[in-house]
Amino acid sequence: MGRKPATYADLEALPENVVGELIAGELYVSPRPAVPHAVAGTRLGGELSVRFDRGSGGPGGWIILFEPELHFGEDVLVPDCAGWRRERMSKPPRTAAITLAPDWVCEVLSPSTSALDRAAKLPVYAREGVRYVWFVDPVARILEVLRLEGARYTLLVTHTGKALVRAEPFEAIELDLAFLWGEE
Repeated sequence: MGRKPATYADLEALPENVVGELIAGELYVSPRPAVPHAVAGTRLGGELSVRFDRGSGGPGGWIILFEPELHFGEDVLVPDCAGWRRERMSKPPRTAAITLAPDWVCEVLSPSTSALDRAAKLPVYAREGVRYVWFVDPVARILEVLRLEGARYTLLVTHTGKALVRAEPFEAIELDLAFLWGEE
């Protein structure tokens, strides 16, 4: 007899110091991020939010959210950052969770979440039609940019080090990788 699939009640029962996600009926629990992870995620989300959500020093046209709870059928995912083009979502919903797939997600990798982000979450993002996925590794100082082509992701580019870079779908601005890594 197989295990009973995890439910949203299992997520609600988790302590506040962890992040819980449901994928294919399985409960995944990750510790809250370490400081390098938090620095990279906060700085990246902040840069994109000011320029693309607010439109200050950038083109606008997006809604950028930190750690939104995404509900895709029975799957519940919490990316570090996510963005929706305003023509698809004119304003954030007033709900606890969002069912509309984002146009872009960013997962900030850590040793405890890298396999989950790449092996379990990436296929769900593809199934839901998330056009762009970024993997940010603050320890290795790497930004990977993936674009959905058909049913699979293609790695467009890998940026490393302290460069100023332009990355789809936010190529209208330069991102300072040194700032993301806390080395500005």
